[in-house]
Amino acid sequence: MARGINKVILVGNLGNDPDVKYTQGGMAITRISLATTSVRKDKDGNTQERTEWHRVVFFGKLGEIAGEYLRKGSQVYVEGSIRYDKYTGQDGVEKYSTDIIADEMQMLGGRGDAAGGGERPSRPQRQDSAPPQRRPAPSQQSAPPMDDFSDDDIPF
Repeated sequence: MARGINKVILVGNLGNDPDVKYTQGGMAITRISLATTSVRKDKDGNTQERTEWHRVVFFGKLGEIAGEYLRKGSQVYVEGSIRYDKYTGQDGVEKYSTDIIADEMQMLGGRGDAAGGGERPSRPQRQDSAPPQRRPAPSQQSAPPMDDFSDDDIPF
């Protein structure tokens, strides 16, 4: 029998640029604020929106990727677990925090989409001007077109 499940899945937009810090050992710790908005209609038929803000923390290589590619307004899918912490502030008062510890992240939105991450580092253009040669599909039926991208477009 399972002891329990602590799983969070969020799809939302960054409210600020990622905050990246490094431990003395060189591990990246990246924090973001993620907004999720739900829409519903009230009993009078009016649209009601509710926005929730989530503190998300990425560690290690995932933290490096998040810090490099995410920007304010980026849309992102995050999977992780929820962590509640209690600590004593400088004023001696007990404080509480709730964080999402991310273990999976997927950037959403396209290159031309403002919600897709804003400015991305440019990559060198191909030196040759000839289009790449494509081999015909082995079967008689033509396959549906694939998105035209190279491995250089994938940040991980």
